[in-house]
Amino acid sequence: MTRADRWDLLVLGGGTAGIVAAKTAAGLGARVLLVESDRTGGDCLWTGCVPSKALLAAADVAAVARDGARFGIHVEGIDVDFSQVMDHVRGAITHIAPIDSRETLEAAGVTVRSGRGRFVAKDAVDVDGERITFTQAVVTTGAAPALPPIPGLAEVDALTSETIWDLSEAPRRLAILGGGSIGCELGQAMARLGVEVTVVEGAPRILPREDADAAAAVHAALKTDGIEIRVGQSVASVEPAAPGSTQGRLRLDDGSAVEFDRLLVAVGRTPRTSGIGLDAVGVEVDKRGFVVVDKHLRTTNPRIWAAGDLTGHPQFTHTAGNHGSLAASNAILGVRRSVHTAAVPRVTYTQPEVAAVGIDTAEGQTGITVITLSHAHVDRAVTEGQTGGLTKLAIDSKSRILGATVVGPRAGETLGELVLAVRRGMRTRDLASIIHAYPTWNDGPWNAALVDVREQLKRPATRRTLRALAGTRRWWLTRRAG
Repeated sequence: MTRADRWDLLVLGGGTAGIVAAKTAAGLGARVLLVESDRTGGDCLWTGCVPSKALLAAADVAAVARDGARFGIHVEGIDVDFSQVMDHVRGAITHIAPIDSRETLEAAGVTVRSGRGRFVAKDAVDVDGERITFTQAVVTTGAAPALPPIPGLAEVDALTSETIWDLSEAPRRLAILGGGSIGCELGQAMARLGVEVTVVEGAPRILPREDADAAAAVHAALKTDGIEIRVGQSVASVEPAAPGSTQGRLRLDDGSAVEFDRLLVAVGRTPRTSGIGLDAVGVEVDKRGFVVVDKHLRTTNPRIWAAGDLTGHPQFTHTAGNHGSLAASNAILGVRRSVHTAAVPRVTYTQPEVAAVGIDTAEGQTGITVITLSHAHVDRAVTEGQTGGLTKLAIDSKSRILGATVVGPRAGETLGELVLAVRRGMRTRDLASIIHAYPTWNDGPWNAALVDVREQLKRPATRRTLRALAGTRRWWLTRRAG
């Protein structure tokens, strides 16, 4: 085998991390082969970000129409055609799919091979019986929905975030196991489309990883949409109506039952790292199956890198894309770019949205002050009748912004400057000094920053200094006038 037969970089997996890694490496002049067992685009395009946001958009239209009376707009007879809703979802996927297609990758200089890859040597993979050699590789096989070991779960035809898109008609009753971001988003969407939804969450509250005030706001919104929420309850067993049936009941720890026509399991995601030969090439995984990487995304095999959901880092598409670029440039150029996890934004796309970055915004942290601004003081929220949201900034003793949470419509779009503030160590005065368009939802973070700046001006030392400056200025103007 000649050197020309060896790929500079093999990318195993064609989701977001793999696509970005392959394009980056090809753009740097490397010979790149991307191996994908299914279809390029990954979970985000086919079963995650794109379809879920399209479904939420349709559900939001229904909710706004029903809520129009408070603005004097009366809409009668809201009729949801679920098949047309799903047509809209599929249309969004179809529109975006060419960006991640095989043809687009090949136009960027990437060779794409369909097949299932498995490492068989330190510099080789087997792809459906063919041995392919490489100099370096990036593993980007992603993650899949987790199915907990609950008695009876395997006997029911349960949905996951990957299979819910196969529904051709809306179920009458949907039970959702898990009250995290996926469970809350899909639960609210289905409820707004006319489905009876029950969310069961084992933690004391939904969205357990988010700020408690933010979770409470979403809880109230879901209740308003007619969703029954059971928190602090574990599922003891699943009782299918018949083996393989879609219908049945959840039996909870307290003995109560939740009847369903379909069950959606949304309790997290597990890495797709089994069966790809990582052990054969010395790539270590942890006890949960995530690939062990250093801060440069290099695995325990120095020839092999990893990027995206299988690393144990935050499982977001934007993280995967950042990983892909970083791993590829480190591999091809030999640079030592590092991942930064302190300023990774996250958004739960319920209504209201929850957007957060940085450290926790809970009260009572040592050395941290939390500023909370109700959106009753944000004029854009008042004009739209959406004053139930809030903005929270977590700052240190020097007023540097270390974390933020925003709750409200389009909170994700509001988050950008806060991510920059956390990443760059900006202070509240930096944010307050920027002119913001009025009235926008960005007034929430801006006004929260102003609250801290005004508090700084009230400090005794600051007030003495300002009085002295004002007095000096007064004296100078008086003398000049005389």
